Amino acid sequence: MSNTMKVDPPVPAAEAAHSPSPSPAPDSQMKRRVLLGGAVGQFIEFYDFGLYSISAVTLSRVFFPESESWLALLATFATFGVAFLVRPLGGLFFGRMGDRRGRRVVLFVTILLIGVATAGIGLLPGYAEIGVLAPLALLFFRLVQGFSAGGESVGAPTFALEHAPLSRRGLWLGVVLAASSIPVVVSSVFLLLLESNMSAEAFAAWGWRVPFVAALPLSLIGLWIRSRTEESEEFLRASRAAAASPSAKPARPRLQVRTMVQVILLTGLIALGFYYTSGYLVAFLQTTAGLTHMQTLTVTSITILVIAAATPVLGLVGDRVGRRPMMLFGATATVLLALPAFFILSRGTMASGVAGQLLFGLAVLVFSAGAYPFAVEVFSTKVRFTSAALSYNIGYGLFGGTAPLLATWLVGVTGQAIAPGIYAAAFAAVILLLLIFGSVPETHPLKAPVGSPHRRQMNEQEA
Repeated sequence: MSNTMKVDPPVPAAEAAHSPSPSPAPDSQMKRRVLLGGAVGQFIEFYDFGLYSISAVTLSRVFFPESESWLALLATFATFGVAFLVRPLGGLFFGRMGDRRGRRVVLFVTILLIGVATAGIGLLPGYAEIGVLAPLALLFFRLVQGFSAGGESVGAPTFALEHAPLSRRGLWLGVVLAASSIPVVVSSVFLLLLESNMSAEAFAAWGWRVPFVAALPLSLIGLWIRSRTEESEEFLRASRAAAASPSAKPARPRLQVRTMVQVILLTGLIALGFYYTSGYLVAFLQTTAGLTHMQTLTVTSITILVIAAATPVLGLVGDRVGRRPMMLFGATATVLLALPAFFILSRGTMASGVAGQLLFGLAVLVFSAGAYPFAVEVFSTKVRFTSAALSYNIGYGLFGGTAPLLATWLVGVTGQAIAPGIYAAAFAAVILLLLIFGSVPETHPLKAPVGSPHRRQMNEQEA
């Protein structure tokens, strides 16, 4: 955004989303703020969700009756999954707000809600103190997390994408997505340091709570960073076009059923892969593969660091080759590698833990480098937030929120450690068939077919 670019006063949506500043920042500085603002929100959202997954074993002991440990862990993952049921509602609510009033106002609200809810979990008394109220209160805060994440999860990437150069959208989203991987490392190291420097009794009593409470100051830092950004020119242009017509009405989502179903399924594989790697496998390596908690946190940290470093690189590759080739290659790799990955993971060593996680995680990551930009680009600017947020969060709720629960159930019922790998491979096969036969379009701004809606939209932006 140039130094002379200001928010047009006649446009209410832009006015509501723009915070006054004595002098506009240079374009390059504003772009850095946008990237940082998008990344920090993703960091906090996935710090909160990842922390819950990593702490699942501890939470099951604190908030549920100490009867059968397998059932308590199952109940913990069920509470984890319930939050995903309200993510589509959050996506619809905040999506409408974002398409009407601007992306920034949504990002202010969501980052605060996530921080408050996560800190609330850290301050909750356990089952031993307040009985059944403990899991009920835990459920409440998980629902708040899920509702706010429904807006944050798509709002931050949409904000970044609309500011990004046309030829670097994948790279920009890669940076934002990398920020959603790193929190698992941060929360793992945080817990590792606490656990290694405290007695087991102290950690069980209050040490595990510290990382949860730390989410609140983190969200305040993120809020400050976002207050120094501006609304995207792409959104402002759409707002001006709507305001220019006397008969213009607030944007309403025109539900393109086939497109939304495509996004739901495609993001479902992203969600399954992410919550396997950052959530379920943390418990799997302890309860099934036999690693200690400290060994598991170390293995997870190494794996996620590699994945985070690879994310922007693969986003750049996607900018070069297009969205469909990345999705086709990634889905094929997941079909072929998911089962071998779980064979390796079940061997029960730290080396096999790293190798198995990377084998599975990188295959899904290649797919994500094409699918994530697709999920935002495929919708027009004026209804992008609503349509993408609703579709994305339904996919995450159906296939991400249920992934740890279903994987735990499969191992418990079948007694086979590789059962979650069979499920992942089968789901990836469905996605591969969708890509081949389901008329999934290319949405890369410079590689979409001439005359397609995506190429026309990019021509309008360049004009």
